[in-house]
Amino acid sequence: MARVRMRDVAEHAGVSVRTVSNVVSGYPHVSPETRAKVQRSLDELGYRMDYMARGLRSGRTGFIALAVPFLAEPYFAELAQAVIRAAGRRGITVLVEATAGDSEVERRILEGGLTNVADGVLLSALTLPATDGAAAALDFPLVMLGEHSVGDQFPRVGIDNVAAARTAVEHLLEQGCRRIVALGRNGSENGRQRTEGYRQAMSAARVRRVNWLVAPVDDWTREQGYAAVRELLEGDGPLPDAIFAFNDALAVGALRALDASGVRVPEDVAVAGIDDIQESAYTHPPLTSVAPDLDVIAERALTLLEEQTGRRPGAQGADRPGPEGAEAAGAGPVTARQEATPFRLVVRESSRRRPPAP
Repeated sequence: MARVRMRDVAEHAGVSVRTVSNVVSGYPHVSPETRAKVQRSLDELGYRMDYMARGLRSGRTGFIALAVPFLAEPYFAELAQAVIRAAGRRGITVLVEATAGDSEVERRILEGGLTNVADGVLLSALTLPATDGAAAALDFPLVMLGEHSVGDQFPRVGIDNVAAARTAVEHLLEQGCRRIVALGRNGSENGRQRTEGYRQAMSAARVRRVNWLVAPVDDWTREQGYAAVRELLEGDGPLPDAIFAFNDALAVGALRALDASGVRVPEDVAVAGIDDIQESAYTHPPLTSVAPDLDVIAERALTLLEEQTGRRPGAQGADRPGPEGAEAAGAGPVTARQEATPFRLVVRESSRRRPPAP
C-alpha cells in the first residue's frame, strides 16, 4: 500500500498542504474546526509521520537521548520513566542508553556520540572528571542530571545532596540515635556530598566523634550494602543504633543483613536511605527515605534543553509552519544554570522510634 502523503490528506480534507503541515506540527494558530477536520482525514487515511524525511527537511529529529549509568538500578529506571512521561507531553521521543558508569562511554556521549540521532542529551554521569577536555568543544544541547558535573558552564538539575543527607541524619538523631553509620562513602561526587551532609548533621548535634561511623563501599548496590553491614555486625565494636544509607539499594541490603543477624529494626538499629524507590514502601519493615521529585527533575531538564535550542526539541523549523512561514530560532548559548529541585523525607517504620511531635 502506498504511503499516505500530506497532499492526499489535504485533498481529502479540502484544505491546503500548509494547513495539514500546521496541524501535524502542532502549530497553535489553527481554528478548532479546521484542526478537527484535518485530524479526521489524518485518521481515516491512516497518515503516519515520516520522521526521517522530517529530520532531513528541518534538521531536527524529534528525539532526545537520555544516558544513565544503570537501568537495572531502580532509581535510574524510575528517572527514565519520568523523563519519558515529560517528553511525551511535549511530543518528543526518548532514546535511552545505559553507560554502566564507564568513563569512556560517558566521554563518547559528551563528545557528541548521540547527536546523530538526537536533538539534545540528558546525561547522568558517574565517572567523568569534573573538568573534561571534551567539554570545551561542546556544541549541542546538553543537560547534566544529578550531582556530577563536567564543568560549571553546563546546565545541571538535581536535588541538593548535602541538604538531603543532612535531613535524613537529622531525622535519625531526632529518634534518639547517636551511633549512626554513614553507609556508602566512595570516591564519587555523590558520595562526597552525602558524606558532607552526614558530617554537618552530626556536628550540629554535637555527637562525639567516636560515634561517627563510616562504612565505605565500592558500588551503591544491595549486595554491597548487605556485605558492608554483615562485616560491621561481625566486628568487635558496639552495635550502631542507626544506619544512614547513601541510597535505597544500599539500605535494602542493610535491612537484609540486619534481619539475617537477628537485629530488630528499628528497635535495635534504625535505617534510612535516599531515593524513595518504589520498592522502599514494601521492604520489611518499610524504609524511611528522602524522596526527590523525579517529575520536577524531568520537567526542568527538558526546559533547560529547550532554552538552549530556542524552541522545543523536536519542533519543525524548516517545515515553516504558520501563515508567515517563520523559522524557529536557532541554537542558543549554553547556560551555567544549576537547579536544585525539591525533595521530602518520607518517614516509615524502619526509623520510627518516637511519635511525631504534635
